[in-house]
Amino acid sequence: RMSRHAQQLRDHDINPCVAETDASRKCMDDNNYNKDMCTAYFLKYKSCRKFWHDIMMQRRRNGVKPEMPSAEERKKMLESVG
Repeated sequence: RMSRHAQQLRDHDINPCVAETDASRKCMDDNNYNKDMCTAYFLKYKSCRKFWHDIMMQRRRNGVKPEMPSAEERKKMLESVG
């Protein structure tokens, strides 16, 4: 059984970067944990985290709840920016 924290990390409504996390982990597995082989995946993950963190902070400043948009709402936001 997964811990509550682990479950939250797998929850697409809480963690907007599940796909990037999985891709990084798979790259590490596939390349015997040679980090140099996975730099592109790490950068994608990092930019994903930064992007959604900035949105979360903006929503917090504006008093918007929930601070992290749901998975469905995020999908629409991404589609609108192209």
